[in-house]
Amino acid sequence: MITAKLRFLHSPDADPLETFAPDGPFGILVMAIVGPADGPGQESFDFMLCTPDWFSSTMEHDITIGRHHVFVKRYDYARLQAFVETYCAECSGASWKNVADKLGRLGKWEFEDYIP
Repeated sequence: MITAKLRFLHSPDADPLETFAPDGPFGILVMAIVGPADGPGQESFDFMLCTPDWFSSTMEHDITIGRHHVFVKRYDYARLQAFVETYCAECSGASWKNVADKLGRLGKWEFEDYIP
């Protein structure tokens, strides 16, 4: 059985994430770099970390799907890291593809929709 493990979090919008200090509603891209807990390798699972107010203000239509969004009332790096670590630890499967499909509910897998 393969279990996922968070290697690190990164954001091209807020680097470094540890010291990000938003002033009001925000939305930033966060890349969760995840690999097998018992082996090498890592892949990216990307999501928008945002406040509900930011999400609402960026909606183009009256109805929208919130896939690959994580909502927070306020920014707290330690809580975000703990949340993603726990989420990853709960994703396991017989193959990395099985695990990645589960992780893909959190963030867009870099190989999502890839066809060799």
